[in-house]
Amino acid sequence: MKILMVCLGNICRSPLAEGILKTKVPENFFVDSAGTISMHEGEHPDKRAIKTAANHDIDISKQRSRPITKADLEKFDKIYCMDIDVFEDVISKAENEEQRQKISLFMEILGDHENAEVPDPYWGGMDDFENVFQILDKGCSKIATQLLTHNS
Repeated sequence: MKILMVCLGNICRSPLAEGILKTKVPENFFVDSAGTISMHEGEHPDKRAIKTAANHDIDISKQRSRPITKADLEKFDKIYCMDIDVFEDVISKAENEEQRQKISLFMEILGDHENAEVPDPYWGGMDDFENVFQILDKGCSKIATQLLTHNS
């Protein structure tokens, strides 16, 4: 099973989601993250994201930002998008219905249709990163349960 987490720049939300999900699924699951823009390509996650993850014993410091590619839509089984703009960008890259079916909004897993987006903590402070961590942790637990139940 291959899972991709996607946000805008791949330095805050999706690296956190990747790191969290890796702690909740078996090692034979491949979890990665990407962004819809290449502005931060090759950079490590935001220092605040690294620190927030480290506060929960998760090391995301070695991750590198990369933009999503058309090949990702073929390669990954599930693609979770952090907000509606990201979702629309990723959907626009899909070449067929099979690829479109792989793509969803991250918050859908929590059944939270009021708050369809994981807030972007980039312009905020450490409290915003912790809040996003808690949202992602809850969602990743649901994703892991769903994937492990579905694939057993």
